[in-house]
Amino acid sequence: MPGDVLLEARGLVRDFPSGDGTIHVLRGLDLTVRRGAIVGVTGRSGAGKTTLLNILGALDRPTAGTVALDGVDLERLDEAGLGRVRRETVGHVFQASSLVPILSAAENVEIPLRLRRTEPGRRDARVAEMLDGVGLRARAVHRPEELSGGEQQRVAVARALVARPALVLADEPTAQLDHDTSRVVAEFLRRAVRDDGVTIVLTSHDPILLGIADEV
Repeated sequence: MPGDVLLEARGLVRDFPSGDGTIHVLRGLDLTVRRGAIVGVTGRSGAGKTTLLNILGALDRPTAGTVALDGVDLERLDEAGLGRVRRETVGHVFQASSLVPILSAAENVEIPLRLRRTEPGRRDARVAEMLDGVGLRARAVHRPEELSGGEQQRVAVARALVARPALVLADEPTAQLDHDTSRVVAEFLRRAVRDDGVTIVLTSHDPILLGIADEV
């Protein structure tokens, strides 16, 4: 794989059984993502955007085709290997924020750093930096039930980026946000690419997010 390419998918097919038939969600999709790029994926509901992100992030396996991430063929990895990819290489922002309900906003954000055994002082500073970046420093001690849906989503964005993963996959990350807050998140994502060398693939209908993408 060329050095400037982080992610390469070839011939992706994903079929799901449905009653007596089959739903064909992905049909021979090819995708190349350069390091340090933001790639936007858009399309109607049900077109397969979430399915694509799940395959690229090692949460699902394709029916056919290959995904190479940082030169590693995901199809060749066992479950332990896929777990390492999810933990060390990829950050996820799901449509539902998927926060841990018993943890505060700060504790949710720090989960990836704990998994990497980051030293506590560095961990606390990084969490504070990320909550600042999404405008939620004052909400650090609040649990998800005490946050609005939009605030929960911003915490999820901070969590996905906190450990500086090589790849961030964001599924409709501004769907619950107003116009001004969408701009905050868009700037936050662009800054992560510039400062931390992150590569981002996002799905969205939001013109603000698609506007910061290098490719759509």
